[in-house]
Formats: sequence, structure tokens, C-alpha cells
Amino acid sequence: MRYKKIRNGKRILDNIKEWRDNSIKLDLESLGTLKREYVKIMVPPYNYLQISSSRFPEPQGIIRQHLLSALLDIFDNWKISLDKLGKPYYLKIWLYNQRFAQSQVVCAIDDLIDFYEPTFHKPEEQKKIDLSSYGNLSSRMDKMTWQYALDEEHWDNTSIGEIDEYATENDFYETKRWLKKRLQKPHRKTVNPDTNSLIKEYYSFKHGTVWIGGK
Repeated sequence: MRYKKIRNGKRILDNIKEWRDNSIKLDLESLGTLKREYVKIMVPPYNYLQISSSRFPEPQGIIRQHLLSALLDIFDNWKISLDKLGKPYYLKIWLYNQRFAQSQVVCAIDDLIDFYEPTFHKPEEQKKIDLSSYGNLSSRMDKMTWQYALDEEHWDNTSIGEIDEYATENDFYETKRWLKKRLQKPHRKTVNPDTNSLIKEYYSFKHGTVWIGGK
């Protein structure tokens, strides 16, 4: 995998500030209707779709610190708004480690309060977050509780689809061979408890770590 060079650091920092300022206020009207809300890192070039063999590297250094600071600011301000509602809520930072640009703040209320709970697999053997790697933000991070979870890519026994869904038979069999080879690599298998479903098994491949932070 080739990585594209990132230039215009000052412009990126300005874009982070703009994204932070536009996201810091929780949209209570939308939350009241949808019962859940989230904000992802929408800062060029980290939110660009990757359509070539090369991609932008993950945020590093001062850019990573500014993005994390913005996520913490958004979390803190959303918490103030949610506390004023006077009822239970779900509010977390999903802090991706290896794929930092996927990090986001999510919240939910009422009948969707548990909506996000099954998003990530949380191993029984929990690890402790290393706050020393977060520089001058470590003190803010230390005021939160962090749960260790896995960043995974998910497939199931129906993911390949049927042969008539492909442009050619060769495409179908090539994809089938690809998944068979993929399944030879380490992964987590889960049996679907719904016996009436066409999906019998889920296959989860680890990308890295997600730290789930809350207060």
C-alpha cells in the first residue's frame, strides 16, 4: 500500500477547528426525533473515500492531537446538554487506535439507549489504555473510563451472494476463492442464534483496537 503525502498542515488545522465548531453543539431536535446522534471526523483529507491503490496516512503528531482535543470538546459539550435532559443516556467516544480517522462521538436516548452497545466485541480479558501516548491530553483522557474493544471487519456465510448477482461466473468464483483464502487467516467466528435466518455464521477479522470512553 502506497501512502499519499499530506501538505498544507495549517489548512488542515483550520479545517479541524471549523469541524469542531460546527459539531460541538448537540442537535437536540434531531436527537429527540431519531433518538441517537453521532459525529465523525469530517476533515479533509481524512474523510476522503479511497479509490486508488494509494491512500492518505492516518493523522499523526499535532494534527492527531488537535483532532483528539476536538473529540473531547464535543464529548464534554454534548454531556452538558444530555445532563440537562434529566434522563439516562448513552454517550461515548469511539477512539480507534490503528484507524484513528474513524473515531467519533456517539449518543443515544430512550428506546435506543442500548442501540450502540453491541457495535464492538469487548474481550473478556480487558486491557488498560496507555495514556502516556496522548501527550498533553492525557490528563483529560484520565478523567474518563476506557473500555478495550476490537476494531473488526465482518463477513458472514451469505456475503458472497448468488452467482447471478455477478457480472460473470469468473467474478463469482474468484470472490468465493478470495473469501475461502481469507477464512484461513485468524478470525473470530460467531454462530447466529436465529435459526430461521439464512445467515448461519459471522466471521470477524481484527483490524486493531477501539477504546470506548465515557464518564
